[in-house]
Amino acid sequence: MSKTTLRSHPHCVFNIKCHLVLVTAYRREVITSAIMEDLEIHIRRVCEMSDVGVLEFSGETDHVHILLELYPSVMPAKLVNSIKTVTSRRIRKDYWETLKTQLWGERFWSRSYCMLSVGDGANTEIIKRYIQNQARPS
Repeated sequence: MSKTTLRSHPHCVFNIKCHLVLVTAYRREVITSAIMEDLEIHIRRVCEMSDVGVLEFSGETDHVHILLELYPSVMPAKLVNSIKTVTSRRIRKDYWETLKTQLWGERFWSRSYCMLSVGDGANTEIIKRYIQNQARPS
């Protein structure tokens, strides 16, 4: 197994990273450079308040990619809900006049999202083999 940097919390050590993809409502291409900058600011703020690290952030006109580092106490679904709620409100407040012809129902994000766990070099098969090769008591 490759060497992994572990973080510590009072009763555990961990390394939890995930890749989050958020897509605009109706997959509309409404994210401009200014909106992308604001999304990054607001997402980083929400994550900081939730004790979550943003390791990378970028995207295109209809979606964003975020590489997150989570504490074990963070509930991913609640985090995503917070990110989507805060950013949607801010974008509607600041840009709705220009967006309302392309988006309707006051939704900025699609209801769905994609969240994938990310390892530091060890895929599922490697971890399965590592576990299978433990010196199990006889």
